[in-house]
Amino acid sequence: MSAHHRSDGPSHVAPPVADPLDRSRFPTDAWRLVETRFEGDDVGTTESLFAVGNGYLGMRGNYSESRDAHVDGTYINGFHETWPILHAEEAYGFARIGQTIVNAPDAKVIRLYVDDEPLHMSMADLLEYERALDFRSGQLTRELIWRTPGGKEVRVRSTRMVPLAQRHLAVLTFEVTLLDQKASVAISSQLINRQDVAAEMILATETGAPDPRKADRFERRVLEPVLHSADEETGRLSLGYRAAESGMTIGVVADHELQTASPCSMRVQAEEDMAKVIYQIAAEPGVPIKLTKLVSYHTAASVPPRELIDRCERTLSRTHEQGVEHQFAEQRQWLDDFWARCDVEIPGHPKLQQAVRWNLFALCQAAARAEGQGIAAKGVTGSGYGGHYFWDTEIYVMPFLTYTMPWAARNALRFRYSLLKSARSRAHELSQRGALFPWRTINGHEASAYYAAGTAQYHIDADIAYALSKYVGATGDDDFLTRGAIDIFVETARLWADLGFWRDENRRTFHIHGVTGPDEYTTVVNDNLYTNVLARFNLRRAAKAVWRLERDDPDAFAELVRRTGLDRDEPIEWSECSDAMFIPYDEFLGIHPQDAHFLEREMWDLEHTPLEKRPLLLYYHPLVIYRFQVLKQADVVLALFLQGEEFSAEQKRADFDYYDPITTGDSTLSAVVQSIIAAEVGYADLALRYFLAALFVDLDDRHNNTSDGVHVASTGGVWSALVSGFGGFRDCGADNGDEQWQIDPRLPSSWEALVYRITLHGTRVRVTVRTDELELYVEDGAGPLTFDVRGEQVVVKEGPAVVVPLEHQGPMLVGEPPNPAGIQRADGTVISAIVPSGDGA
Repeated sequence: MSAHHRSDGPSHVAPPVADPLDRSRFPTDAWRLVETRFEGDDVGTTESLFAVGNGYLGMRGNYSESRDAHVDGTYINGFHETWPILHAEEAYGFARIGQTIVNAPDAKVIRLYVDDEPLHMSMADLLEYERALDFRSGQLTRELIWRTPGGKEVRVRSTRMVPLAQRHLAVLTFEVTLLDQKASVAISSQLINRQDVAAEMILATETGAPDPRKADRFERRVLEPVLHSADEETGRLSLGYRAAESGMTIGVVADHELQTASPCSMRVQAEEDMAKVIYQIAAEPGVPIKLTKLVSYHTAASVPPRELIDRCERTLSRTHEQGVEHQFAEQRQWLDDFWARCDVEIPGHPKLQQAVRWNLFALCQAAARAEGQGIAAKGVTGSGYGGHYFWDTEIYVMPFLTYTMPWAARNALRFRYSLLKSARSRAHELSQRGALFPWRTINGHEASAYYAAGTAQYHIDADIAYALSKYVGATGDDDFLTRGAIDIFVETARLWADLGFWRDENRRTFHIHGVTGPDEYTTVVNDNLYTNVLARFNLRRAAKAVWRLERDDPDAFAELVRRTGLDRDEPIEWSECSDAMFIPYDEFLGIHPQDAHFLEREMWDLEHTPLEKRPLLLYYHPLVIYRFQVLKQADVVLALFLQGEEFSAEQKRADFDYYDPITTGDSTLSAVVQSIIAAEVGYADLALRYFLAALFVDLDDRHNNTSDGVHVASTGGVWSALVSGFGGFRDCGADNGDEQWQIDPRLPSSWEALVYRITLHGTRVRVTVRTDELELYVEDGAGPLTFDVRGEQVVVKEGPAVVVPLEHQGPMLVGEPPNPAGIQRADGTVISAIVPSGDGA
C-alpha cells in the first residue's frame, strides 16, 4: 500500500453552464434530489449523491437489491484499520502507520424474488421509476413498477433513513404489492461483511493507473469474526467483529417486522460474514407486503464486540418503545430546525436552489453527529482519501458550522483538542517544540507517506488555531477556551516560534523555511505567503489569549501554566515573531510572491496543455510540476480571504490578477475561494462561473471522482461562496479576540436577492441582499449585534427589520485577468510559458 497527496480531478476549462443536469432524469425540485430514470452508467456517482448519513453512520445510495453497485458501502466515522507504510527508501520521522476507513457490515440488502425471478435493476423491465432524497424529511425513497419476466406487474416502495437524533440507528422499509396476479414472493434481508467478502472481487476488477484519491485496498482479511447469530423467532440478526490490526471493534444488530395479510413463513441463517432472514409469501394482488428493518451500529476502540451488541440491542429496544413513526417525525423536526438556521435562498432560481440545498444537506450529513471524531474529506458517503481528516474541516467546513451549528463546531474542535498529545509527540519527532497536527489522519497519527505534500503542510496548525479563534469570537464560548482549548493556541504558537528563525538585514525579520502551503504543486519552500500570514495570526492570537486569561482569570491561567509549562516570556516572544513575520512582496510586479523563490520559476502553459493530461499530477512527475509557476489550488488567494483585513484592495486585485490564470483548479478546494475573491475585487461574471463550478462539483461529477464520495469541503465552500462571497459577510478582528462583523455584498446581476442566516452569540440574524438594499432581521434571540456595513455601524436587535440602502454591489470589472506569461521580472528577465514534454515538442 501507499499514501499520496491528493488530486481532486481535472479542472473546468470552458465556462460551466448554469444548469448542467439532465432535467428529463433529474427534474427541478427545490427540496429534493429526484431521479426519474434508472441508468447503469453512473451508479457510482448516484450512490454518493443519494447517500444518507448523520456524521457517524453513512449508507451509500445503493439499491436495496444490491445487484447493481459500484461500491456497496456502509461507513462508520473513525472506524478504521491500520497497516504499516512501506517506504522504498526509509528516513527518520516518516509516517509509519497508515489508516483506512473500513467498509462496515452492510445492512442495506433487501433482495426481492417474484416467482423465483430476482429484481435486478439493470435488467428489469421498469414501467415506472422514481428515486428521491428529501432534504426536509431526511429520507431516501424509491418507488417503481416492475414487470417480471413472467409478465406480472409489481410495485416496490422503499425508504431509507439514518436518523440525526439517534446516532446509532438506521431505519429501512421495503413494501411490495402485486398489481395484477398472485405470485410467490420471497424477500431476503441480510447483513453482509463486504469488507472481506468482496475484497477479492474488488482487487481482481481494479485496473488502470494508481489514483491517490481512492482508498488503499487490503489484500488480507480485515474484520475478524467474533460472533454471529440469528433468532428464529424474531428474525433478529447480529454480527460482531474486531479489526485485525487497529483492534477496533464493531457490533451490528438488525430487527425485522413483516406486515401482510397474505400467508407467509420465515427462516433465518447466520454465518461469520453473513446473516439473513428469508420471508416466503403467497402474495395476492392488491395485498401489501411491508418489511420494516431497524438496524443499530456501535463501534469502539477496544470494547469487546459482545458488549457492543448489547448496546445495539438497547438502541433497538428504545426505538421499538418509541415506534418507527416517531423516528420519522423526529427526523423531520430535527431538519426543520436545521433549515431554519442554515438555509440559503436564491429567489427566482429553483435549479440553483435545489443544488444549494443538496450541498447544505450533504454538510449536515457529514457533520451533525460526528462528535468524538473528525469530519472526513468524504464524510460518511465513501472511502475516498481513506476516510481521513484534513485541514479541509477547519478552513472549509468549520465556517458553516461556526455560524449555523455552533455545537457541531465545538465538537469538531474538541476532537482536535483530543489529538493534542499525539501532535506534541509528532512535533518532538520532527525536532520541534510545541505541537504539530497531522496533515491527514484518523487516529491522530500522521498517515501521509508523501511528506513533501503532506507533513510539510505545517499550516494545518494555524488553520486549527484560526478555526478555534473564529468559533470563540462568534459564540462567546470563552469557557471552552479557558478549560483547555487555549492549549491549542499555546502549543501551535510554540511550534511557529521554534520552526522559524530571525534574520537581520535592512530590518530584523522572522522567517519560516521548508514548508508546503495549500498549493500542492509547489512544495517544501521558504516563506510560503499563506503559511507566514496564518502563522502570524496564530502567534498574535495565542499571545493575546494568554495575556487576557492571565488578566481575567488567574486561576485558569495557573492551570494553563500547569498543563503546558508555559513560561511568562513565551507570549512576548510570540508577539515579537508575529510583528516581524516576513511577508513576501515584489515591489517591481506589485504582488505577493507565493514563496521566496516562486517568481524565479517559469510558468506552466495551461492554455496549451491537453485536457487529457489533466489533472497534472496524474500525468507528470512531481519534480516536473514543482519547477513551474502553476497552482493546484488557491494559495495566496486563500490568504487574501482568510486574512483580508491584512491586505489592501489594490493588493487583492493585483494578487488575484496574477494567480488566477495560473491556477489549474485541479482541486475542488479552489473554485469556491476564487469565487469569493473574484466577487470582492469586481470580477462579477467570473465569480459566478467559479461558484457554479463549485456548486455542481458532485451533482455533475465535474472532477470524475464523485463515485468515491461527496467532496465535503467543497460543499462547505459553497456556503462560504454564498455567504462571504456574494453575501459579503466577514468576521474580522478575531486575531485580537475582539470580533468585528462586516457585510459588503456582491449580488450577481442575474439574481434578484440572496437570503442567508448567521448565528452570533446565540442570536440568529436573517440577511437579505437585494440590488439596492440590505435587510437585517433577528429571527431568534434578542441581540443586539453590531455590523459594519460599508463603514456604517448598524445595530440589529429583536423587533422590526433594519434596512440599509445600497448604492452598488462593489467594483465592476469586465472579463477576467489576463495570463501574466511574458511579463518581466525585476531583473529584466521574462517569465515564459512552457508545456513540459519529453519528446522534444
